[in-house]
Amino acid sequence: MPISIVISNLVKFLIQFVIFIAFYIYYYLKGATLNINEYIFLFPILILIMGFLGLGIGMLISSLVTKYRDFSYLVSFGVQLLMYVSAVMYPIELIATKIPSYAWVVKYNPLAYVIESARFMLLDVGDIPFFGLIYTLVVTVIVFFIGLLIFNKTEKNFIDTV
Repeated sequence: MPISIVISNLVKFLIQFVIFIAFYIYYYLKGATLNINEYIFLFPILILIMGFLGLGIGMLISSLVTKYRDFSYLVSFGVQLLMYVSAVMYPIELIATKIPSYAWVVKYNPLAYVIESARFMLLDVGDIPFFGLIYTLVVTVIVFFIGLLIFNKTEKNFIDTV
């Protein structure tokens, strides 16, 4: 189940990315100054990192939801909260300068570095936080393997609790 959700979201992402590229080309032809970054070849790696992180978290959540039904309400609230902590709408440096006492919340979120790197690769705004990406890669591998272990352990009892 978690892998099917990740694959279907990847298909949706590819459709949205094609639309993004179409708008990118349209504005480039209209005379907008758009810079294509030399790190754009690393963008598929960001997609893989997001996919494996989502798959690991999805396996953890699906393992918990089968046993604790009310956990799904907490997950929907947590996703909304994580959107604000992931630096989707603002760069990490803005939080570090405006609210330095809460900047650690954004800096410990591994998805914030992926979003910051994608912003740099696609829009040439900001920079690539290489140490942040290494941190994200380590967290992704740990979450994926923990999710895989817990999912395989609880998979045998899914039919009993459903």
